Amino acid sequence: MSIFHYEFMIRAFLSSFAISLFAPLLGVFLILRRQSLMSDTLSHVSLLGVALGLFLGLNPTITTIVIVIIAAVVLEYLRTVYKTYSEVSTAILMSGGLASALVLMNLSQGTSSTSIQQYLFGTIVTITWSQVYVLFGLLILIYALFFFFRRPMYVLTFDESTAFVDGLPTTLISIIFNIITGVAIAIMIPIAGALLVSAIMVLPAIIAMRLGKGFTSVIIFGIAIGLVGMMSGLFSSYYLETPSGASITLIFILIFLVVSIFKKAWTLLKKQQKRGMGEKSV
Repeated sequence: MSIFHYEFMIRAFLSSFAISLFAPLLGVFLILRRQSLMSDTLSHVSLLGVALGLFLGLNPTITTIVIVIIAAVVLEYLRTVYKTYSEVSTAILMSGGLASALVLMNLSQGTSSTSIQQYLFGTIVTITWSQVYVLFGLLILIYALFFFFRRPMYVLTFDESTAFVDGLPTTLISIIFNIITGVAIAIMIPIAGALLVSAIMVLPAIIAMRLGKGFTSVIIFGIAIGLVGMMSGLFSSYYLETPSGASITLIFILIFLVVSIFKKAWTLLKKQQKRGMGEKSV
């Protein structure tokens, strides 16, 4: 196929493959912990990292990683301070991050709108081999942490009070999870875009929860859906010449609609079958 004649497309597909393996896993925990807005917050805060990198003339990916790590720690602190109103922390960070990013972008001399758009909406052309290697390194790290901390994270996710009583370092685990999520978002931005990276992380998990009946099955479904959505989105992005992040997100939304309609129809069919069996028995 001609699409694989271009080296940048090979890098894009390898990057998407790595993202589709770890993003749904993080997304499942985000949704179960009722922190799906956290990914959106960190993705908006990441714009501050991009703006800071452009302002200082540094690699935006490095400055973004530093900013989201700081934001992840601050987010956990604010969550403990405002336990009853947890959405306050996301509002503070999201508005503060965006405001600071806009100020720095305005102060940055010589920053083109094209470079900003690349980080806002994502572009498959600018992905480098070093970013591919980092994504696969992050993939290995996330699955290693999942293997060793699956049970503590499972308990913490479903009952934080029980995890605390059992002696688990709940705050430390939450901070590490926030940092890993933030770093993942920062590295995913070049292909997904800052405005849509949270959707790519959360949508496969949402769809998987409508299909899976248990924790493990939801993760497996999420990874499978992530693979289908990421690869299909890249193909459509290449042939339609559309932003990769937007194309991938629309594919996920389409899958969500199809799954929702199919599940609704299946539920109605089951009800009719049960009703018919009940009438026959009478």
